[in-house]
Amino acid sequence: MSSIEATARPSVFRRFVQSRGGLGLMFMLPAAAFLLCFLTYPLGLGIWLSFTDTTIGRTGIFIGLENYAWLFDDPVFWLSVYNTMLYTTVASVLKFGLGLWLALILNEHLPFKNFFRAIILLPWVVPTVLSALAFWWIFDSQFSIISFVLMKWGWIDAPINFLGDPTNARASVIAANVWRGIPFVAISLLAGLQTIPQSLNEAAALDGATSWQRFTKITLPLLTPIIAVVMTFSVLFTFTDFQLIYVLTRGGPVNATHLMATLSFQRAIPGGQLGEGAAIAVAMIPFLLAAILFSFFGLQRRKWQQGGGE
Repeated sequence: MSSIEATARPSVFRRFVQSRGGLGLMFMLPAAAFLLCFLTYPLGLGIWLSFTDTTIGRTGIFIGLENYAWLFDDPVFWLSVYNTMLYTTVASVLKFGLGLWLALILNEHLPFKNFFRAIILLPWVVPTVLSALAFWWIFDSQFSIISFVLMKWGWIDAPINFLGDPTNARASVIAANVWRGIPFVAISLLAGLQTIPQSLNEAAALDGATSWQRFTKITLPLLTPIIAVVMTFSVLFTFTDFQLIYVLTRGGPVNATHLMATLSFQRAIPGGQLGEGAAIAVAMIPFLLAAILFSFFGLQRRKWQQGGGE
């Protein structure tokens, strides 16, 4: 009898696979292996290189915090930090404001609504390099279509030096990033708006609430978790932007548009200082963690939506 029971009893592996936690772990293993190979290892290697004086063609030695100490006294690095914060803050605020406004419009009953929803995605799906080259032509100091139109209307007397002046260059790259990022924010927020029951707005309207009151008291609170997720990704994409800046200005003029990502690449690859470039890249991690924490605390409002405490 005992031998029959031992034979009928499933093995440990079978019990593990048949359990809910074990089956979930089995499905997660391929993704975990992928992340280990293509995320964890490069991240660990970058952190290690930041503590060495490695250059292209020469294996470095461990030098501790020397790269970070050198960056602390580097004015170009701090300029890139300022540029990155300015670029991320202004672009993210503009993308959120314009994206929310566009989502509210597309959520209304408009003719050809589906057509406009498809068209709005074009700036997002176009490869970054192609759109950057288009903006490079638009911002050309001699043949800019913007300067041509403004001169034709008599608003300016000479072409605008978009990418040659530090202030104009910062504004130009921010405008290009906003143009590319609005569709992602708008479509994501539109998806969130469509999950809000219309009965809530109809009931509030019957009670005499204005459009602004319905937006601030119903739509915006219910949309907060979606906003937290969308803006977290928007901030991450903007903060780590590289292609747009590198194609348009390569950090110029006079480092006025250098972001931390572009400066890290310039120091590591063309400059050959892999350790220094890795240190700049590692210095970006605290800012990225702050954006993730913003998303985490924003998602806590789901408790309010589900009837729990704030």
